[in-house]
Amino acid sequence: MQLLQRGDKIQIVAPARKISLEELQPSIDYFKNQGVDCYCSDLLFGECHQFSGTDELRAKDFQQALDNPEIKAILCARGGYGGIRIIDKLNFSAFAKHPKWLCGYSDTTVFHAHINQVLNLPSLHCTMPVNIDAESYASAAVNTMWQALTTGSLHYSVPAAEGNRQGRAQAKIVGGNLSILYAVNGSVSDINTDGKILFIEDLDEYLYHIDRMMLCMKRSGKLSRLKGLIVGGMSDMHDNTVPFGKTAKEIIYDCVKEYDYPVCFDFPAGHIKDNRALIFNAPAIFNVNDTSVTLSISI
Repeated sequence: MQLLQRGDKIQIVAPARKISLEELQPSIDYFKNQGVDCYCSDLLFGECHQFSGTDELRAKDFQQALDNPEIKAILCARGGYGGIRIIDKLNFSAFAKHPKWLCGYSDTTVFHAHINQVLNLPSLHCTMPVNIDAESYASAAVNTMWQALTTGSLHYSVPAAEGNRQGRAQAKIVGGNLSILYAVNGSVSDINTDGKILFIEDLDEYLYHIDRMMLCMKRSGKLSRLKGLIVGGMSDMHDNTVPFGKTAKEIIYDCVKEYDYPVCFDFPAGHIKDNRALIFNAPAIFNVNDTSVTLSISI
């Protein structure tokens, strides 16, 4: 994986929800100030209901970014829904020969999973252009994204959270948005978690659905042979009129309580303002003790 340098060209694509130039301009300005050329194709601002164009046009724009050797990083403009509709329309042959950063979170998880599992290449789980504005230029979310792109290395130390399980692990990190991992289960893009550190996060889900997805992960063998589990933001969870009876954290812990690997809750990544970057499918050292959690990742 080539590190990003001044003068390089990056491309913003919109494989899911539609986006406007006005929404993207602050991020374009940010990358320009960092010394890179931020390219947006004519297809970027398409519109088809909630999507940024038809499946065919979104796939065409993404494919051009994958194939263009001048593009050194592909940034998904925003999440929403749509990546899973185009993943099977994409050809990753040129990308595999000349890998580049693929960046984003949320719906972008389908591309992370595919690239990590099928191509065995790293990718960057990080904030997206729609989240970048002048007020966030100096934020940890933006700074760690840039640090990963330009150094290939990240180091974190955060306070321990209630419910953590202590331990140390050294392995690659895989994962992303829990709903998307659930959606690709059993497909060619499905991740193999054996011997890995799994990261999960989610937003705007009912608690019973968190339970359903975690049980799916467990029944499909994705939780039993982990080296570690990192749980990021579980934001804006919903309950039914008759309460489910457990929080998202309690649901997750119940699914892994019989195992002995380290578990970290409330890690600053996911659908939260402090969405720090993680390099997926890259070697990491993960340590959980009674006062802190440390995580170091380097390609």
